[in-house]
Amino acid sequence: MKKDLHPENYRPVVFKDMSNGDMFLSRSTAKTTDTVEFEGETYPVFKLEISNTSHPFFTGKSKLVDTAGRVDKFMSRYARTKK
Repeated sequence: MKKDLHPENYRPVVFKDMSNGDMFLSRSTAKTTDTVEFEGETYPVFKLEISNTSHPFFTGKSKLVDTAGRVDKFMSRYARTKK
């Protein structure tokens, strides 16, 4: 392998899905200040809103994730015209 191929801060990082709490370990240069205990070791943690363990495409469950309530507002407004 070529010397000095990866950046200086290329290290193991735990990625945590905040919607279901699932975590996985990978190598990354992502900047983070938080740490977490994972499989007996302490690693920096990068928090994700959604990953393959919670995304509807990968899970096969159709679930609307809307924190602002825009989908509910749309559905309530146009539910009358659908009937």
